[in-house]
Amino acid sequence: MEEKINKIIEDSANYAAANGFILNPDKAMVERLARGLASREEKFGARYCPCRLMTQDKKEDEKIICPCVYHNEEVERDGYCYCRLFYKK
Repeated sequence: MEEKINKIIEDSANYAAANGFILNPDKAMVERLARGLASREEKFGARYCPCRLMTQDKKEDEKIICPCVYHNEEVERDGYCYCRLFYKK
């Protein structure tokens, strides 16, 4: 599980850098979020955001696979996404 968590953190950091974001500066929070993503990936087969409710409608739930379809708008509006993984640079 630790390898998977580290991979998610690495993937998220790379995504953030490539898209003009930064990861949450609170490393413990990033690890908790990565642990939640890893858990959902193991249980449901994809990195569904641990901060959002799944509907059990596969097409609808695809929207909340991290990075979710909502994160760009949330970062622009609020300075961070809903789960606070990605922050505005």
